[in-house]
Amino acid sequence: MRIHREGWTSIFIALMVVIAGAWAIHTWVPYLILRYLGTLVLWVLFFLVVYFFRNPTRITRVGDNEIVAPCDGKVVVIEATREDEVFKEEVRQISIFMSPLNVHVNRYPIGGEVEYAKYHPGKYLVAWHPKSSTENERTTVVVAQNGGRILFRQIAGALARRIVLYAKEGDKASTGGEMGFIKFGSRMDIFVPLDAEIAVDLNQKTVGGKTVIARIPNHA
Repeated sequence: MRIHREGWTSIFIALMVVIAGAWAIHTWVPYLILRYLGTLVLWVLFFLVVYFFRNPTRITRVGDNEIVAPCDGKVVVIEATREDEVFKEEVRQISIFMSPLNVHVNRYPIGGEVEYAKYHPGKYLVAWHPKSSTENERTTVVVAQNGGRILFRQIAGALARRIVLYAKEGDKASTGGEMGFIKFGSRMDIFVPLDAEIAVDLNQKTVGGKTVIARIPNHA
């Protein structure tokens, strides 16, 4: 299992906590069974941290004008809305919620040129809160391809305290390539043209870089 580079510091800290906690348990807890149980709990938590930062290899194969899921998770929103930061017009929004057990590597949903990339500090509302898309810590990225433009956002959740964005304006984006990482529970919003064909349903599970979530028309 590959570990994502964003995880090594957290894993080291978790290991130090386990070692210190195990020492304290074996020093101060008088009952042998409680020592074993306490130590077991610490190691289970440690391996959950390691598991969170896994980085599976994904090979992305897409057809013309297909948009893939930028992350693993569950589709929680499909609706028409107005996007006011960049597009300033009505678009269709697809939101994917990532639980702490999902892979948290974020990927480009479409290839092309990064036209816009901006980080916004903000609140830490739960990721499914309606205002999390505009009030939480987040990023906004726009990728342009063949005259079409797709906007997507990384949104921090109540547990997340760090969004990592690799995308920079002028970069060449590759569909399924890494564009960022969010720590410990979060969400991604993808904004596509109103006439895009939506290829997923509410509550459907997605696999980042694999699941086709929409298809944009040739004229977009």
